Amino acid sequence: MIIEKITIGTEYPLEGLLTIPDTGKAMYPAVALVHGSGANDMDEKIYGIRPFKDIAEGLAKLGIACIRYNKRTLTHGKKLVKGLGMLLTVKEETVEDAVLAAELLRNDPRIDSDRIYLAGHSMGGMLAPRIDAEGGNFAGIIILAGSPRKIEQILKDQQEGFMKTAKGIIKWIGGKQIKKFTEKLDKIDILSDDEAKKVKFIGGTSLYYIKEWGAKTTEDYLKDSVKPILVMHGDKDLQVSTDKDFEGYKAILENHPDATFKLYPDLNHTFMPALYSEVSKAMKEFKPERQVEDYVINDIAEWINSYE
Repeated sequence: MIIEKITIGTEYPLEGLLTIPDTGKAMYPAVALVHGSGANDMDEKIYGIRPFKDIAEGLAKLGIACIRYNKRTLTHGKKLVKGLGMLLTVKEETVEDAVLAAELLRNDPRIDSDRIYLAGHSMGGMLAPRIDAEGGNFAGIIILAGSPRKIEQILKDQQEGFMKTAKGIIKWIGGKQIKKFTEKLDKIDILSDDEAKKVKFIGGTSLYYIKEWGAKTTEDYLKDSVKPILVMHGDKDLQVSTDKDFEGYKAILENHPDATFKLYPDLNHTFMPALYSEVSKAMKEFKPERQVEDYVINDIAEWINSYE
């Protein structure tokens, strides 16, 4: 494979890598990888794992190019806070750079511009339909461990799951913090945009970050779509739910002409074998050095190649 350094954007330049197969073909299909929540690097490194590196290099071996890049909040976090602060939304954090990644791929003569796909993980999967609609214009969408629900609903579920397994002083402290957190989320639907912009939330953002994200739902974006969609989920995922999220996508896409669903037994949020079953231990899942299962990457490649 060929691995090249690239830069996404100019106002907020982001370092990244373009992975190209080396099989002698004239043009290759390609995938743009979009991160989950947090200030992720191009490999989406969490402790001992690098899922985006695994996927990019795995796809290259199967004849599919891949682009990945550092997230804007990782490289330009201070600039974003200074420039936008409480006005920051997912558009500036994620959507704009994913669209720029698609444009870079489209302008590369080695890439088949009609076969560029978006693979969004977690938060990136949740935003995938919006990214496509707001300029990505992908050939198809791959949703990896995403959710069709609003982010505030997921956050509340995660907090409740934590409280069910926490004990002692940790549960007492956590309960007080979660109460304040939930009270803010409960205000979203009754606050105006201007009011939401004044309520502090997480990491220097405001409640407007959540409110703007949920103003148009996944169902709103998908209801008229006929593009190929692949939804992938591990049934031991502690961050999102099989019943509420994977099945939620199936319900929304029930009448979609070209939707495919893959549910993987015993895999976690990063498509690696699950180690724990308690939400309070969710981050421990990512500490041992492991890789995304090969059969998951093979399924992505087979799905893309079915549209040759």
